[in-house]
This record gives sequence, structure tokens and C-alpha cells, in this order.
Amino acid sequence: MENTLNIIGGGMAGSEAAWQAANAGITVVIHEMRPKVGTFAHRTGHLGEMVCSNSFRSDDHEQNAVGLLHWEMRQAGGLIMAMAEKHRLPAGGALAVDRDPFAQSVTEALTAHPNISVSYEEITALPDTGHWIIATGPLTSGALATAIQTETGAEALAFFDAIAPIVYHDSIDMDVAWMQSRYDKGETEAEQTAYLNCPMNKLQYEAFIDALLSADKTEFKEGETAGYFDGCLPIEVMAERGRETLRFGPMKPVGLTNTHDPQNKAYAVVQLRRDNALGTLFNIVGFQTKMKYGAQKAVFNTIPGLENAEFARLGGIHRNTFINSPTLLDDQMRLRSQPHIRFAGQITGVEGYVESAAMGLLAGRMAVAELTGQTLAAVPNTTAMGALVTHITGGAEAKTFQPMNVNFGLFPPLDGVKSGRRGRKDRYKAYTDRAKIDWQAWLAPQALAAE
Repeated sequence: MENTLNIIGGGMAGSEAAWQAANAGITVVIHEMRPKVGTFAHRTGHLGEMVCSNSFRSDDHEQNAVGLLHWEMRQAGGLIMAMAEKHRLPAGGALAVDRDPFAQSVTEALTAHPNISVSYEEITALPDTGHWIIATGPLTSGALATAIQTETGAEALAFFDAIAPIVYHDSIDMDVAWMQSRYDKGETEAEQTAYLNCPMNKLQYEAFIDALLSADKTEFKEGETAGYFDGCLPIEVMAERGRETLRFGPMKPVGLTNTHDPQNKAYAVVQLRRDNALGTLFNIVGFQTKMKYGAQKAVFNTIPGLENAEFARLGGIHRNTFINSPTLLDDQMRLRSQPHIRFAGQITGVEGYVESAAMGLLAGRMAVAELTGQTLAAVPNTTAMGALVTHITGGAEAKTFQPMNVNFGLFPPLDGVKSGRRGRKDRYKAYTDRAKIDWQAWLAPQALAAE
């Protein structure tokens, strides 16, 4: 139907786009190929399934750009943020969720909505007519990726993405490991003890690095030249950059005191974060890997406390594709060559669950405005939403375009203030204060937020 919004892909971006449009009175059809057609990383047919980490990262909306993005999405009646809050797990200052109930709740909310239907099918070609949003994410099916590549006349950009292993809690030696958030961060005891910590002395750390460097790894096939996204580097790649890299990254020992041996400071610490509400599963934080399965078990079982660990899921690596958005998309996230098609989510070159959902939120609202004959003002680039969409639709350099998390470097400078003349804490607070005022002003004329 002419006034129907069709969305290809039921991940974070597609789910949020559908929710925003349906709550504005638009009829929406979500086209999702799962579970009929699977992917490397997905396990279910749920909409909004989390396939890598179970964390939406920092929830601090005064000092952190991704926390500000959380705040903006909540103000806009975002489904993803609402379901994340419903299934929140203790994680210090981060917003971590129980992944399976989260995805189930997203699915139930969407399928129960009177304006939304779901068609479980694979779309293999670009549609010629209608109103469409492509939100197929980094694991876009081969046929559709080829169709996009054919239409754009440019090679699809790509990089490799890795996922971390998940461990059964009852297989961890708690006589060695202890529960504590870094610097005891959090207002409740549950938040202050949200992470499981495994200590290493210097000899253990050096042996671990040696094992990482010599482990059997998945190698690129001939002709595969894509790089990694820096925010999700395999742990072995970090180790290759220097033997101390991990001690200043995911294995940093600062802010932690071993309750079993409080007098001795650990040389390095491996942290695990709860992956479900029951506390039966923990993922190893920052341990994305391209090691082969046998090597993973051998190397990770050398970590103190994980000698007998059993894995609910081992890590892995997969190709992650995205388009050159600054070249291909206009400021309404429409494909310049076929403006009846919008793109949203990670395929546009944003990185992260929250950023993907945020671009879905904007694409949904932009589609609503077009379908209802409204004029939607440009999203202020002083907001987290606006900074991201400006970056992908023209703010980034097309020749060097790479996936990007939201960060304050994407925001325009504060009026009359040089970064070096104001402390970082005050500067970040000024960014978020300005963003909140401008975001609320942008939302005010619209009646698109959820009930």
C-alpha cells in the first residue's frame, strides 16, 4: 500500500523505526528473514536480538555521549531503551541487559502493536516503489548486499567484527575470583559488585600473552583486506600491538581489590559481566577473539579462576558490511539514487547497539513526516542524535569513512569556549546541557513519541 512503511530487518534499528512510525499512526510491515534464513551470529528469530555484548555501555547522560544518546531516546519514547530498562542487569555505571528476555519483550511489543505486522521472508532485491527503510545491519544477506552494491555502483565497505565468549558461572572458581565493580561504582550493592574479577600476577600475565600470540587463529581468506573496528578489536590483535596493551585496556587492574588477598595488587585482571538475570552466564569483557574454538578453550582456561570454566558460547569473527553513507545518503537518510529508500542502523556506518537504534528512531520519524506531508526540521547537530546523523550524511570524509561510535568529538564546539580552557568534566556537562535543551526543542512540535 502507498501509505505503508516497509522496513527490511528487525534488529535494533528496524525495531525502533517500526515503533516510532507505528506510534504516529503509520501502518508498518517489518520484513525479517530470520528464523527462515539464519546468520553466523544470531541464535533466534526474535526481533532486537543482541548478538555480541549484552551492554548498551555507559548510562551517564551528563558525562558520556552514549549515555546522552540513551537520554535522548528515552525522551523520544524509544522502545529499545524502555525494554533495556525493563530487563536491566547490575553493571556498575553501564546499562547491561538480560539479552533473551529483552529480545522477547521487543518482539512481543512490536507484534502486539495494531499498526505493525511482521513478514518472515528474505528480501533479495531493492524495491522499485513504496516507502522503505533498509535496516539489515552488519550481517545483511548476500543477495541484498549485492543488490545494494549494484545500485550504488561502489564497492561495499567492510570490516571484521568479533564477539566474546560466555562462561557458565557455576564453572568459575570463586575461591580465586571475586565480585566488584571498578572503584566500587554504583549506588547499590548489586551495582558495586556487578563484575566478576579474575586476578593475574606478572608471570601469569606474561604466559597468557605468549599463549594469545601463538594460538591458532582464524585467518582472512585470500582477497579479504578489510580492517577491524577499533572499538571491537580481537584480544589477540590488541596483544600484537604491544605486550602491555591489554593491561591498559580490558585487563587493567586499577580500582579493584582482591577480597581473597587484599594486600597484594593484581598485575592484571580479567573481568566478566553478568549476561542474564539468573546470573548463570557471564561474558568475558573485552575478550572478542578470532582464535579457533580449541585454542580459545586452551588459552582462556589458563586464566586464574577459569581453569575449569565451561563455555555457553565461544567467541568468533564475522564480516561486517556498511555503506559509504556520506556519498550515498542525503540529509534525510535517503538513498540519493532511489529516494523512496532510506537506510538506518549499523549498515549506515554507525557502530554499537545504541547508535544503531538511534538511527532507526530518526529514520522512522523522517519516514512519518514524509508519509504525512509534514516538514521535519533538521536534527540539531548539538544533540547526540544530530551529531551522529550529520556525521554519516556528510560530516565525515567519504574517502576515509569508517564505523563510528557516538562521541563528543562529533559535536560542534561550545560557543566561546576553547577545549583547553575548561576541565573535561565541565566541558562534557556543558555539551550534554546544550544537547538536552536542543533535543527537547526539536521534539516539542512532534507528536511521534510512544504513549
